[in-house]
Amino acid sequence: MCAERALKSPHSSAPSPHPAARPRVVLVDDEEMIRITIEQTLELAGIAVETFDCVDAALPAIGRDFPGVVVSDVRMPVRDGLDLLADVRRRDPELPVVLITGHGDVAMAVSAMREGAYDFIEKPFVSDAFVEVVRRALDKRALVMENRRLRLALDRGEAGDAIERCLVGQSPAIRRLRDDVAQLASTSADVLVLGETGAGKEQVARALHEGGSRRDKPFVAVNCGAIPESMFESEMFGHEAGAFTGAGKKRIGKIEHASGGTLFLDEVESMPLAMQVKLLRVLQDRKIERLGSNTAVPVDLRVIAATKEDLSALADAGRFRKDLCFRLDVVKLVLPPLRERREDIPLLFELFVVQAAVKYQRPVTEVPPSLRRALMLADWPGNVRELKNAAERHILGFLAPDFTAGGAAPPGLNELLDRVERLVIEDALKASGQRISAAAQALNIPRKTLSDRMKRLGLTAAE
Repeated sequence: MCAERALKSPHSSAPSPHPAARPRVVLVDDEEMIRITIEQTLELAGIAVETFDCVDAALPAIGRDFPGVVVSDVRMPVRDGLDLLADVRRRDPELPVVLITGHGDVAMAVSAMREGAYDFIEKPFVSDAFVEVVRRALDKRALVMENRRLRLALDRGEAGDAIERCLVGQSPAIRRLRDDVAQLASTSADVLVLGETGAGKEQVARALHEGGSRRDKPFVAVNCGAIPESMFESEMFGHEAGAFTGAGKKRIGKIEHASGGTLFLDEVESMPLAMQVKLLRVLQDRKIERLGSNTAVPVDLRVIAATKEDLSALADAGRFRKDLCFRLDVVKLVLPPLRERREDIPLLFELFVVQAAVKYQRPVTEVPPSLRRALMLADWPGNVRELKNAAERHILGFLAPDFTAGGAAPPGLNELLDRVERLVIEDALKASGQRISAAAQALNIPRKTLSDRMKRLGLTAAE
C-alpha cells in the first residue's frame, strides 16, 4: 500500500530543523529492504535521505525549488519511476532524477535519459559508484539553485546579502574570503587587498563597504594609475577658487567626497611618491587641506587600497614609501586568481551571461556542457574581468565555438591529464602543509613517485 508520508527506518537521523533548505535525497522504492540499504549507504556518506514507497507519496516533497535530487526505482506497482520522472520534469526540468534499474531495464533507462533523467544505476550496484553519482547530481543541483538565486536578485535589482553579491562563488578560497570580509566589514580598519589584474579587487572593496555600517555613504573609487601626476593633488584634495590658473571655483576632492564612507585606492602602487607623503598624513590625522587653503578639513573615512604588486618589495626598491606601506597594511586580504578557484567559473559565467543579456537586451542563451568544460580548463590570465568579457561575447554571438581563453589552441589529452594531476597534487600538498611524505601517503603512492611526478610537472612544495 502506498504510504502518505516519508518512511523513516529506526536508524534514520533526526530531521533537520530547516529541511527545505538542506540538500537531500528523496528515495522512492517499493521494496523496504532496498530502501533501508540505500538509505544507510547514503547517510554513511553524510547525505540526508527521505524515503517513500510509492510515487504519489513522494511528489508532495518535490517542489520546484527542492534543493536536492530524486533517486527512484524504475519498476514499481501503480506508478513507476518513468511516471515520477515525467512529473518531476513538468515541475522542474533542472531537478536531477537518478533511476535504479534491473538488468532487463537498461534499454528503458537509456531511453529515460533521453527524456531527461540525470543518470541510471544498474542493480546490483557498487556503493561507492552509487554515492559518487548522487554527489555529482547534488553538486549540479546546488549550482542550479545558486544561479536561480542570483538571477532572481538581478531581476529584483537587489542581491540579498551584500557580501555574497559582491563575492560570488562556492570554492573554499572564496568562502574563506567572504568570512574574512564579513569579520572586517563592521569595523573601520583600513584594508590592503592584494590580487592579480582583473581578479576582482574592487568587488572585495565594495563587499567591505556594503557589508558594513557605511553602506549608505559614498563609495569613492580612485584608479591611482589613471590620474596624471600634475593633476593628482587637485583630484585627491580638491582646491579653492583661484588656487591655480583655471581654478575658477572651489572643488571638493575625492578624499573629502568620501567622508563618511569608503575611499578605494586601486593600483595604489602607481601613486606618485610626492602624493604618498600627503596620503600618509591623511591616514594618520584624518584631515585634509584643499589646494590654496590653510584650513584643515576633518574627514571620516575608511581607506581600502588595492595592489597587484608586493608593496614591501617596492618599498625595499625605493619605489614606495615604507611608512605608507606599513600604514596601509593594517589588514591584508589576498584575492585568489580565477585559475585557483575553477569550480566557481560556471557559476560566475552564467551570472555574467544573465547580466549581459539584460545589458544588451538579448535572450539568455544556454551554456552547453562543452563550453562549460572549456571555460574551466582555460587559464584566464585576465581573471574575472576576462571571464565577464567572454560572457558578453557569448550573448552577442561572437564567442568562437572552439573557445579557449586567450586564443590558445585547445589542450590535448596529455595536457588535460597533466592539469588534472597537478591540481590533485597541489590540493594534497596544501592539505598536508606542504609535507611531501604526508601528501604521498594521502595520495596512496610512494614518496619517490610523488617527487618524480612533481619534478615532471615543474611543481615544488613551496609553490
